[in-house]
Amino acid sequence: MSVIAVDGIAYQTDLPYRYVFEPHELAAIRSCNLEHGFCVVKQVITPELVDALKQSVRETLIGDNPLKPGETRVHLHFVEFSPPLTSLLENEPYMAIARVLYGEDLTVHRTAAIVKNVGCRYGGWHSDWSFPEGRITHASEWLNTREGCYSLWFYLNGTHPSRAGLALMPDSHRMDWQAPEGFQFTPGRRSFHKVGSDTNGYAGMDVPGLLPLLTEPGDLIVFAERTYHGVFPHNGDEVRLSCGIGFRPGRTPYPVPWPVPESAVAFKTGVPERLQPLVEQYVGIEPNWPIDGGRPSP
Repeated sequence: MSVIAVDGIAYQTDLPYRYVFEPHELAAIRSCNLEHGFCVVKQVITPELVDALKQSVRETLIGDNPLKPGETRVHLHFVEFSPPLTSLLENEPYMAIARVLYGEDLTVHRTAAIVKNVGCRYGGWHSDWSFPEGRITHASEWLNTREGCYSLWFYLNGTHPSRAGLALMPDSHRMDWQAPEGFQFTPGRRSFHKVGSDTNGYAGMDVPGLLPLLTEPGDLIVFAERTYHGVFPHNGDEVRLSCGIGFRPGRTPYPVPWPVPESAVAFKTGVPERLQPLVEQYVGIEPNWPIDGGRPSP
């Protein structure tokens, strides 16, 4: 049994099943994600590409504007500004994993990059899916109404619970999954909170059943849109950099209430012809889309 202790709490990192795979184990990767809602794939990209992605994240999210202590910044359409991330669309080990999860026909749905400076507090527990009973409140939630949209994330410094590492709840992608013992879902099931406390999403790592992920730069973290996940505080010594792409199955239009932004149009136009099928139905995101409470058509 492998156990790691953080802030006086012991976390088990072994499960009764494998969840860490090599890139060629495609059938096992698909099976683990369908059954348990997540997996880790070792060394999907080279150290050179890791470095290029790190530089791209720094340039796009930090640039000449230094981070404040404990600051987090997020970019919600990173692929439109990052040639290294776009290059993943021609990276065969990576795309083989994407195809086994989504099918041969797939579309770039959304992308992001995140930086977390030393001193960041907990990242609250949430899923990346807008449950039907919830109300849409912003553009990101609108994009999160499509089932089957796994997140494929690279934690470019690796991930460890001592430095803003990712934790998740295995099997929580199932529609019949119940909130952890002593907790109940928030309205709309976007998160959960302690019974008897306020109904905001919980930010803490004393949740029964959580799994902290331990990865190295170049490892790929995959989790389903309904898998609940949270982030440990950042007690390390370097800025945490991460980025990822979320595809969606199929190549049909996705209804959104905003016109495709100019940056998304430029990205789609600039992608080589051989990659056009992957981006033809990409819609980008308008973060300032006004709230209207609507939902896209099924």
